[in-house]
Amino acid sequence: MENILKAWKASRKMYMDFFNKYSLEQLNKVPKGFNNNLIWNIGHIIITQQKLIYKGANLKGYISDDLFDQYKSGTKPTAPVSENEANSLKGLLTSMVEKTELDVAKGIFISYNERITGIGFHLESVRDAFECNNYHEGMHLGYMMGIRKFV
Repeated sequence: MENILKAWKASRKMYMDFFNKYSLEQLNKVPKGFNNNLIWNIGHIIITQQKLIYKGANLKGYISDDLFDQYKSGTKPTAPVSENEANSLKGLLTSMVEKTELDVAKGIFISYNERITGIGFHLESVRDAFECNNYHEGMHLGYMMGIRKFV
């Protein structure tokens, strides 16, 4: 699990770099031919981690239903994200890692609801969910690398 968390932290550092390298206007721009933008991808990976790991383990997690509904699969940006919202997402990038690490250390992940994800992962355990999350975040990082060329 230590290496899985290490990889996750490295991924989140790369996501954080987008906040440091791009303006809010660039983060919000949906380039022609794309369905979403840089900031939507960041919000999406935050809520997906909570869904995969916490909801899959029958735990509430730390994300509001409103935020979940805004960035869940099948959604796309409907309005530009404000500076306050962007700062909130920026904070969640790191705070969710810290909280999840503490929860792993506390041993709160006791059971898991076995299922197959929308991207075809068969999840039997919370460890599977962490591995799927890292894969999912890598996928969206790739999408963002494509988008960044057009903003």
